[in-house]
Amino acid sequence: MIPRLAGVHHVKLPVSDLARSKEWYRTRLGYEPMVEFRESDELVGLGLRHPDGGPMLALRLDPEKAKAAAGFDYFSIGVPDKAAMEDLARHLDELGEQHGGVHFASIGWILPLLHDPDGHEVRFYTVESHTEVPEGTTRSITDPRETAEAHERNLPSE
Repeated sequence: MIPRLAGVHHVKLPVSDLARSKEWYRTRLGYEPMVEFRESDELVGLGLRHPDGGPMLALRLDPEKAKAAAGFDYFSIGVPDKAAMEDLARHLDELGEQHGGVHFASIGWILPLLHDPDGHEVRFYTVESHTEVPEGTTRSITDPRETAEAHERNLPSE
């Protein structure tokens, strides 16, 4: 029996400053506060929702864990297609945010190397795919970064 699941409910990130992180996710990606978590009358967490399809995020005040986890890419946020990904890259550019640009990846397009105020890498990956992986099969990808870079070098200019 395969259990019935319904996608990712939310992703929780440790942060060192709730107000700063809330503002960053609001201005960069459009997230809005949905719920506050308090312990002994102290604000220790926030639940954020996205108005247009992004996964819910939970921010938990934990400076030590935030520092220890900096640089790791926990998840990739889905973006509908390559055009929407390019729009996102332009938006981030206009805000002066550094990122890795839009690139061909294993089965879709990726925008890596965006970092939130605590240094968590926030990646984006298209739901649209350029490579089909039929259900019931497993695609083997050797040296994904090198394979994608070689593919991009061989693409005709747009």
